[in-house]
Amino acid sequence: MDRSVSRKRPWLAAVLAVLATGLGHVYLRRVRRAAGWLVALLGVSFLFVDGAALTALVGGDPVDPLAVAPVVFVGALSVIDAYLVARAHNAVARITATPDGAVTHCPSCGRELDPSIDFCHWCTTDLSGLEVEPVDAAEDSDD
Repeated sequence: MDRSVSRKRPWLAAVLAVLATGLGHVYLRRVRRAAGWLVALLGVSFLFVDGAALTALVGGDPVDPLAVAPVVFVGALSVIDAYLVARAHNAVARITATPDGAVTHCPSCGRELDPSIDFCHWCTTDLSGLEVEPVDAAEDSDD
């Protein structure tokens, strides 16, 4: 199964993960990872949080913050993970060739390439077999 190489918005993945655990991962099309975070959240809430505290939290009643801290902790980790997965996805998308076979960033170091030379001026990787496209032209073709 091929993964999409379109760019994702890390801030949107984080906001969605704040709204519901796993929703940011669904946006990133990582459904199994979202299910894993949801199972982790439910497991932690079942094992470490008193049922009365969860009922009070859902009902809008005052709750001791330490009583629900494990659930908040797992939820926060899910938000951080969604943000980092989106950033990693964008890093891969940046060094992947465009549909016409051109690259805009170095496959070795990930930095922008200068189309006027046949090597990466950052890490000196030989690019003689690749077609290099300016970054602005690649961004315009996404629209």
